[in-house]
Order: sequence, then C-alpha cells, then structure tokens
Amino acid sequence: MRCNVKNLEVNYEVYGEGRPIIIIHGMTPDHRLMTGCMEPVFKNREGYKRIYLDLPGMGKTKGESWITNTDIVLDIVIDFINEVIPKENFLLAGESYGGYLSRGIICKLGHRVDGVLLLCPAVISNMDERTLPKHIVLKRDEELLSQLEPFEAEKFNAIQVVQSKEIWERYRDEILSGIKIVDRSFLDNLCKDGYGFSFQLDEEFNKPAVIILGRQDSSVGYKDAWSILDNYPRATFAVLDKAGHNLQIEQAGLFNSLVNEWLERVNES
Repeated sequence: MRCNVKNLEVNYEVYGEGRPIIIIHGMTPDHRLMTGCMEPVFKNREGYKRIYLDLPGMGKTKGESWITNTDIVLDIVIDFINEVIPKENFLLAGESYGGYLSRGIICKLGHRVDGVLLLCPAVISNMDERTLPKHIVLKRDEELLSQLEPFEAEKFNAIQVVQSKEIWERYRDEILSGIKIVDRSFLDNLCKDGYGFSFQLDEEFNKPAVIILGRQDSSVGYKDAWSILDNYPRATFAVLDKAGHNLQIEQAGLFNSLVNEWLERVNES
C-alpha cells in the first residue's frame, strides 16, 4: 500500500482489523523486521489493526534529498499516522531507531498513544556516547557460517549473539532482506549530522509500556535505557540474557510473552 506524505510515497502494510498499532522498524532493514516478530504475537489475538511502514530510504519508501534529519523523518511519520488513522488513538511499537522515533511521537502525540513497546530502543543518538558492551557470540555455528556467502556470514556474525539454522533463516528473511535493498547513500547522509532530534526528548508517558533490551546488545546497549525509565511509570523493563540487537529472534519465546503481557495491561487500562 502507498500513502502520500509531503510528496513522498510511504510504503506500508496492514494486517487485521480493530485497534490500531503503529509499528516502526529500525535503521537499515524494513518493515519485515517487525512483521516477522509481531505477527506471531497476533496469531491468536483478534481486534488489532497492525500498521507497518517502511521508513524513508528503506524498504519500498524512497529516500529523498530533502529528508536531511530525524526531525523531518518524525514529521513524515506523524503525518503518515494522521493520514491512515486520523484522530484515532493507537498503540505504538518501535525497534532501535524506530524506538527513538517512537519517543518523539510520544512527545508530539502522546495524548493519542494508549501504550508503547520499545524494542532495543536507541536512547542516545550519538554512537560514541552510548554505553555498549563488546560484541560477543555466545553460541557460534561454524558449520552454518561456512555455508553462507561471505557478505551474509559477515553480517550475521557481526550482529548475532546466538547462531543457529533457525535464527539464520529468520535473520535472512526478516532483516538481511531489507539491508540488501537499503539506500545506503541516503542513510549515510541522514546519519552524518541528522540522526539526533534537534529538541530535548523529555517525554512523560503514564500508560502501559514495555522496554525490552538485550544484555549483549552491542548496537544500542542496555544501560542507557535505564535513564529514561522514570519517564514511564507503567513500564516493564526487561534485560534478556543470550540476546543482542535482534533479541526478538534470539529470545522469541520471552519476547512473545512480554508483548502479550503488555497487551493485557493495555486492555485492562
């Protein structure tokens, strides 16, 4: 599907009917990162309209030269929300850079957000200022790595904490598939000077939230997220072992349980 926002055609997909949930992927992959982990949660849950979009320069949404910073990306996402679900309240889920954008959405549209899921969220925009563990592989599969193309093995080995055939297949289909078609030049320009918001993120969110982090996440880490916890007094804060930046496929069972529990709290509210 296509939604025209600021002369930009935003690609998106919709699954199900009912209460809207806006779902935002991270930097470089596309919406398949989130459909892969969220759709299994809704397999036995009805009454939710899941809306997955491709951010500019990723998936099937073009990266235009006028999109030079995250403030503009946020404006595009907010306009998209107002276009596809005008005046409706909604749930919000964001992964990594999508989590950073989600915090911006709460600052601007918090009165319409009934619950938020932050999956491995980027808390500090400047990579050099993040508190990060060194990358470690806790379960290596040398036989699997030897069967992959060099590019695939490099990408998989550089990010995954746990390696297996099943995890590789999900990484290939949900994450690498987007990486292969990303507009790298556009993202390089965006991240050069414009990754961080120009305004202070001082969101206060008093509705059900869940913040899920990987103990071995060497991309955004887990310690920095503690600094925003007081802004979310209804948040579950979970740091999962044997989990890196793609914890949703390394700890799928725990991820599903935490998301389901969050949805239960939202329903109770």
